[in-house]
Amino acid sequence: MEKRILSFLKENKSQAFSSKQIASLTGIWSDLTNNQIRSHLDALASDGRVQYLDKGKYQYTFKSTMISGKIEVTRSGAGYLLMDEGPDIYIHPKNIDKALHGDFVKVKRLSRRTKDNKPEGKVVEILQRVRTEFVGVVEEGFGGSYFLLADDPRIKQDFYIAPKNLNGAKDGEKVHARFLNWENRSPEVEVIKVLGEAGEHNTEMHAILFQYGFDPSFPPQVEAEAEAIKEEIPAKEYKNRRDMREVTTFTIDPHDAKDFDDALSFQVLENGNYEVGVHIADVSYYVKPDSPIDREAFKRATSVYLVDRTVPMLPEKLSNKVCSLRPHEEKLTYSAVFEMDKNAKVINYWVGRTVTYSDHRFNYDEAQEVIEGKSDGPFKEEMAVLHDLAQKLRSKRMKTGSIEFESNEVKFELDQDDRPIRVIKKEMKDSNHLIEDFMLLANRTVARHIYQLQKNPPLPSVYRIHDHPNPDKLASLQEFVKAFGHQVDFQGSENTSDKLNKLLSEVKGSPEQNVIETIAVRSMAKAVYSINNVGHFGLGFEYYSHFTSPIRRYPDLMLHRLITNYHNKVYRENPNVMEEECKHCSDRERTAAEAERASIKYKQVEFLEDKVGAEFNGIISGVIESGFFVQLEENLCEGFVPAHSMDDDYYAFEESTYSMVGRDTDTRFRLGDPVRVEITGTDMKRRTIDMALVEKL
Repeated sequence: MEKRILSFLKENKSQAFSSKQIASLTGIWSDLTNNQIRSHLDALASDGRVQYLDKGKYQYTFKSTMISGKIEVTRSGAGYLLMDEGPDIYIHPKNIDKALHGDFVKVKRLSRRTKDNKPEGKVVEILQRVRTEFVGVVEEGFGGSYFLLADDPRIKQDFYIAPKNLNGAKDGEKVHARFLNWENRSPEVEVIKVLGEAGEHNTEMHAILFQYGFDPSFPPQVEAEAEAIKEEIPAKEYKNRRDMREVTTFTIDPHDAKDFDDALSFQVLENGNYEVGVHIADVSYYVKPDSPIDREAFKRATSVYLVDRTVPMLPEKLSNKVCSLRPHEEKLTYSAVFEMDKNAKVINYWVGRTVTYSDHRFNYDEAQEVIEGKSDGPFKEEMAVLHDLAQKLRSKRMKTGSIEFESNEVKFELDQDDRPIRVIKKEMKDSNHLIEDFMLLANRTVARHIYQLQKNPPLPSVYRIHDHPNPDKLASLQEFVKAFGHQVDFQGSENTSDKLNKLLSEVKGSPEQNVIETIAVRSMAKAVYSINNVGHFGLGFEYYSHFTSPIRRYPDLMLHRLITNYHNKVYRENPNVMEEECKHCSDRERTAAEAERASIKYKQVEFLEDKVGAEFNGIISGVIESGFFVQLEENLCEGFVPAHSMDDDYYAFEESTYSMVGRDTDTRFRLGDPVRVEITGTDMKRRTIDMALVEKL
């Protein structure tokens, strides 16, 4: 019967039909009821050979029952095969087999679907082990056996360590280990390096770095090449560059920054317009393609910023000395120089290599005091004009579709022993916005500049792209905010970005602001690097690249090299290779962000370690099958309330509403709900905070 249905749909594959239409046109009414026909159609849909469309219609769309891709394992132990098109395929924990988070696997589609109508699959083959190194705590088992308990909560298996592979590690120590095989019941690893006693600050920071594939030290040949680089600028370079040493120039960075990779210059032109220069460290002059430093920089692809340290993309000799735009030093730079009128309209621009001299170094707080008139610091007049121009740039950007999400980042005040004594929410002030808006101007201008160098076809370049949101996710967001009394319709004629900004403005200052912003961010596509320009939806830019941070981002270095080559009429880039490099950089960027979040999580656990028994108000920030996460209002720390600890009812997960629902009482705990919780425990090894529900507020 399914063959008859499939044959009919295949012959008419450009059309969609309801079950009744299929029954009538194929003549199978006499053999089956409508429910039986729909059952066959649903089975074909689950198998991937038929697609179920809106309004109860079906269409032929043959897909193999065997598909390959990357598996993502959640903290609950369930897996998802990530799909480029269509819904991700759910994989029950018992069907994950020997796959680990991040592996490339072959999955067989199953005929059944989840309660939320998601397709299900089963891992049948491991195609590639993506992660071959792990970090965790050594635990001694029975009979002299040893196991590694991985730090990554998405790794559910314990790894066996043969005594000969301990490399001196002892019970309770944190180690860096290498995967060997999975031939028996447990996967097997060998210890590469003992990191120290679990729970100690330095041990945990190193563990986080190794867990995410970032080595805090550089290979000897890379350090040697860096040390051989001379800090003095060769005389010929002054002749090859635009000399801007006499123009007022300064940097604005965090107070603890050492790698100053951008500076602003300012002067008033004879015609009354302003000249603003965005000057970026010319890393490409010092780091040559395929050199040991370049290969290591590409491997890392980004600097990593943990709560107490920076692991740079480039060796310190380059990142903090040779390339850093330190005050009162001449530096080689790549610049985007703008002529602007008083309304922040760009009249002309120039992009090229320069030599600059930084007259002063501001941190953000110092610059803010100058902007607010609280300080008579240097360059007060220049700062006032730049602030005014930045505000106008920002206003124009918001009017043309840029979306404004508030930052929920935190930082820690540490004591002399590196223990957190205070959690502080990072705040974006005018000084931060000043730098941000001029960096955005430079990035979008350089992106458009390269695009316009040649047309039909344009020259390949590195773009920072952000695609439009998935309509289904926007529809889910639309339904979600209704529960909080907010109305938004993403189906109308008004721009999506305008509607999002209107919603974000509406919830600003409300208890649900954080959770609605979180869901809104989840509805967005991820910003990535690519040679295929689709624009940047979140910023509202048609062209956008990363040009302003080559000390800490490899794509910026790639872009600098492209500008040099194209200005010199050198065209030798391989688009396919460039796209693979872009994908690598996007992956490393995501991994670095995970490492940074892990270090924050560790410090949050440490901060609450002596507060077991204390009660706090919070907001439900995440819901999974086994319980819900709560972010505390006072300090933004996040912990977990397990469903089994709530003994007043049996609570089940309802994914469509991000809720835990009581079976008997129908009591709901949903994303964004205010609750009061008690800290019941902390685990420094696992970086977890345990909570118990006190009451729903």
